[in-house]
Amino acid sequence: MEYKRLGESSLNISRISFGCMSLKGSQTENEKILHSAIDLGINYFDTADLYDKGLNEESLGKAFKGKREEVIIATKVGNQWRSDGSGWDWNPNKDYILACVEGSLKRLQTDYIDLYQLHGGTMEDPIDETIEAFELLLKQGKIRHYGISSIRPNVIREYIKRSNIVSVMTQYSLLDRRPEESTLSLLKENKFGVLVRGSVASGLLVNKAPKAYLNYSEEQISKAAQAIKGVSGENRNEAQTAIRYVLQNEAITSAVVGIRTMQQLEEAVNTLITPELTQDELRVLQQSIPVNKYEQHR
Repeated sequence: MEYKRLGESSLNISRISFGCMSLKGSQTENEKILHSAIDLGINYFDTADLYDKGLNEESLGKAFKGKREEVIIATKVGNQWRSDGSGWDWNPNKDYILACVEGSLKRLQTDYIDLYQLHGGTMEDPIDETIEAFELLLKQGKIRHYGISSIRPNVIREYIKRSNIVSVMTQYSLLDRRPEESTLSLLKENKFGVLVRGSVASGLLVNKAPKAYLNYSEEQISKAAQAIKGVSGENRNEAQTAIRYVLQNEAITSAVVGIRTMQQLEEAVNTLITPELTQDELRVLQQSIPVNKYEQHR
C-alpha cells in the first residue's frame, strides 16, 4: 500500500480508501471485509450518517472495536432524514451539525472523528454558521479535521477562502472530468487533500451496460468503456485502469472505492502494483469522449 498526507492535516491515508456505502452484507460479512482491508493496508474508511440511516456507521463502530488506532474514520453530515423516512432534506445549520456529531460518535463507538465532512453545500447556505460548527467541534476535540464533499466549484472556493478545511471529496472519473476544469489545480496549488469518489462511474467504465450519464449519450459511454478496455489487459483490468486514471492526477490524494466483495477489495488494492498509464494510453482515453463542463453545477 502507498500512503499520502491528506492536505496539510496530520492524516497519512492509504491511496486506495474504502467507500463504506457499498457495504450491504451482514455484520459478520462486513467485519470480514473491513478487517481484510486493514490487513491489506487500507487505513481510511469513509461513511456518512445518511447511509442506511446511520446503520452504516453502526456497522463500522462494531467492526473497529479494539482496532480504533489502526484506522482513520471519516463521516459526513448535512442531510436530514424526514420523519416519515421518505427522503432527506439539506440542513447545514450549526445546531443541526452539533447535534448530529453526537449521534455519529455514538454509532461509531469512538470519542473522536478523524475527518468530519459537510455532505454537500450550496451558495445559499449560512456558510459562516456552518464553519462555526466545525470550528467548535475542533476545539472540543470531537473531530480532528474537517472537510467538504462537493462537486460545486463556487462552494469549494468559498470554503477555501473562509474556513480551515483540509480536504475536498469530489466525483471524478474519465466520464466526469469537470474537476480538471478548475478545482483540481486550485486545490493542488493551495495544498488541500483531494478524495475521489466515482472513479469507475457507477460501473459504466467496467461492467455495466452503457446508458446516458451526465451529458453523455449511451453511444458515448460505450465508446469510453471500450477505450478503457482497449488499454487494459493481463497486467491491469478495466477497474484498475479507471482508478489509475484518477490517481495519476497529481492533485489526488486517494481514490475512495466502493467495495462490496473480497474480489473487489483485492483488485482495488492491487491497482497500486499495476503499470501506470502511459502518455499514449492517457491520450487514447481522453480522446475517447468529449470533456464535460460544470455548466449545470456552478
